[in-house]
Amino acid sequence: MHDRTIDGEVYVFGNHGALWMNAMTWYDHTTGSIWSQPWGRAIAGELKGTQLQLIPFSLVPWETWLENHPDTLALNLRSRGFVGHNAGDIGFVIGVAIGEWARGYYYDAVSKAVIAQDRLGDIPMLVYVDAETADIHVFIRQLSDRTELTFSIDGEYLIDEQTNSRWDPTRGLALEGDLRGEGLREIPYISSFDWAWLDFYPQSDFYGR
Repeated sequence: MHDRTIDGEVYVFGNHGALWMNAMTWYDHTTGSIWSQPWGRAIAGELKGTQLQLIPFSLVPWETWLENHPDTLALNLRSRGFVGHNAGDIGFVIGVAIGEWARGYYYDAVSKAVIAQDRLGDIPMLVYVDAETADIHVFIRQLSDRTELTFSIDGEYLIDEQTNSRWDPTRGLALEGDLRGEGLREIPYISSFDWAWLDFYPQSDFYGR
């Protein structure tokens, strides 16, 4: 998911109908520039080189979303629905890129363990997957004072080994304990097949194989 604001103006995008490096392209209605969906970057036209900001998101069953956000309004396009790939498909990865570093976390490996903890370059990472709802969240497991945390699973919650505080794994928020009220920075990710991820991030390595 990308923020479609450019220099203070909200742009409208459409499906360009062509693939570039085996991935979807968009066009913007204002200039007609062509954009790469995985990069969120204009690859041709007046805005070539312009980069949209990638933002975190949740892709979960409607019932799960309503449990946490009961006042949500939904846009019903009366379509036949989306028919696509399951997150558990072989080769499906949770792609994370920060600066010069990139890594694809294999969904099946992380979902079995619920969490993955490693370092991307010098950044301590936490990847959480709820296998029942396919909800995915990626955090930097570090507090604002740069204290690094290590987590374990306790039912529906995370427990940090440093203070034994209890955390909500979908919000990265400490609910109980010495760190109550502290939060982890959430990092956006891209869902992709491993081969497609490598097309755009050839420097990437992989977690879980």
